[in-house]
Amino acid sequence: MASSHRVRVLGRELQVRSQASVESVRAVEAFVNEKLAEVSASLNTTDSQIIAILTLMNIAESYLALIRENDAYRKQGSERISRLLYQLESYLE
Repeated sequence: MASSHRVRVLGRELQVRSQASVESVRAVEAFVNEKLAEVSASLNTTDSQIIAILTLMNIAESYLALIRENDAYRKQGSERISRLLYQLESYLE
């Protein structure tokens, strides 16, 4: 069941609904605010839209890199399992 949570992002308080625990919602809030602060510190603007867009782009880039990395690990794991099964089958013959 989704619960209502108050979070503060970019100085604005928002009401959000989530099935996640309070701790998880707080962790997301802290992560987002940390990333926003990092981007904001590297820019010469206080335009919250630009800060938000660039932060979203950075998070998306990291997320997609993790997906690619995970896919590569899965592929390596599958290939290794296939090799091990082949070796086992050869041994059992």
